Amino acid sequence: MKKKLRVASFFAGVGGIDLGFEQTGAFETIYANEFDPYAVKTFECNFDIEVDCRDINEVKEKEIPKFDVMLAGFPCQAFSLAGYRQGFNDEKGRGTLFFELVRIIKAKKPKIIFLENVKNLVGHDNGNTFRIILESLETLGYYVKYQVLNAKEYGNIPHGRERIYIVAFKSKALYQKFEFPKPVELTTKLSDCISFDIKQEDKYYYNQKNCKFYDRLVMDMKYTDTIYQWRRTYVRENKSNVCPTLTANMGTGGHNVPLINSIYGIRKLTPRETFNLQGFPQDYIIPAEMSNTRLYKQAGNSVVVTVINRIANQIKEIL
Repeated sequence: MKKKLRVASFFAGVGGIDLGFEQTGAFETIYANEFDPYAVKTFECNFDIEVDCRDINEVKEKEIPKFDVMLAGFPCQAFSLAGYRQGFNDEKGRGTLFFELVRIIKAKKPKIIFLENVKNLVGHDNGNTFRIILESLETLGYYVKYQVLNAKEYGNIPHGRERIYIVAFKSKALYQKFEFPKPVELTTKLSDCISFDIKQEDKYYYNQKNCKFYDRLVMDMKYTDTIYQWRRTYVRENKSNVCPTLTANMGTGGHNVPLINSIYGIRKLTPRETFNLQGFPQDYIIPAEMSNTRLYKQAGNSVVVTVINRIANQIKEIL
């Protein structure tokens, strides 16, 4: 395949899905839409396009350039285990944003659609939510495959992050050829992503002055090569030597924040380390002037790039 396929990216975040596809050399993002201006800034630091920073409801189909592939990590809060599981009835309207994608698909008719969401999407509302999503795509003439993949098993990243990936094709022949990647051995260690033995800025460290449960952390965080979490009333050790699922609110402190017992003390992860655990390369630019809270949110809302890349390579092969 010589000519790159044109990609349009929706709910683009910081560009994790786009990066995974572009790394194959077969795809090029020519349009991206993202509502969060801070995520847009990070995206634009790493891609040579200007992001359309509007609510997708305001984006007219005719304003979007012609494209071959749609990428969309559509909002997952309405379906996630960490949220209220309201789905299409989400009071903030996040669940119904899927139908904005349907509107665009109907008008632009891309050859391939790639969607990513939380694992819980499959079982939400006894499967009715997912059934509607699949039927919507099939009604538009697409053949659909989907699978739940865990980053630690499919992305060679020590991150226990399960997500559902949906790939839809206009061509039945491509649909029949496509297969999701097989599991791979996890050879990347936590220490490849996290600097256990390098001193970080003081603001990352917990002590008796800034943490009311510090004594409990000291008592229970015994090892210096694993990840812990404070779970409201107790310390949880992740014994599988992977990071538990990163969340968008991990920068707010307290419950569920990943912690390590480094040689310099107990601390939370740096933003760069959270991006590492999402499979972003070291040369991916993180804006220096942006607050850590926003960077943690961006990392938590993103995707595991290495998993995306493996799926994108499967698509590239059948093309």
